[in-house]
Amino acid sequence: MSDLITVTGVVGSDPRAIVTSQGLPITSFRLASKRRFFDRAAGTWQDGETNWYTVSAFRQLAFNAGASLHKGERVVVHGRLKLRAWTAGDKAGTSVEIEADTIGHDLVFGISQMRRLQPARDDQGADASALDARDGTLSSDDGAAGFATGGDAIAGDELRPEATDDERDGFASFDPSSEDDPEDDAEREASMTDEAFALPGGRPF
Repeated sequence: MSDLITVTGVVGSDPRAIVTSQGLPITSFRLASKRRFFDRAAGTWQDGETNWYTVSAFRQLAFNAGASLHKGERVVVHGRLKLRAWTAGDKAGTSVEIEADTIGHDLVFGISQMRRLQPARDDQGADASALDARDGTLSSDDGAAGFATGGDAIAGDELRPEATDDERDGFASFDPSSEDDPEDDAEREASMTDEAFALPGGRPF
């Protein structure tokens, strides 16, 4: 199963960044998407069920997502929907995953400030590898370590507009920690192995 899908939701776990033994950078996080609908009979907004996805980003997107995203933030994810079987000890199941092509903050709920990253250069002026083998960080044009620390994603409060009453009701605050994630840490660990993300030909970052 491999279909394109676009999902809006809340980052439901702290993004986890790894580099496989093949040298492939991956950032993975849980995404909680809750549907809300207006009940005309009751005249109020109601909560629907929460769908959970494991989102995986690769290569440059993995670096940028790892430096930009935090648990609890609203995001939009577009990518390929996949079903992956997993095993963790005596447990087994199927994970619903999105292999992301693009990820961004959902600007209905706030504002972002984009910062373009530039390749680090060595003493001879040549482009150095984006990944520092010593600490797994990505250098930006101002020397910030992108993979380890993100820049200020949200600008000052004075630029944040007040939400309307309809927006407060229709887009109520959603705390992913209050929802039961059907996949626990052991299951996530099982889905983040080298074998799970091995690519034919070992394409480099």
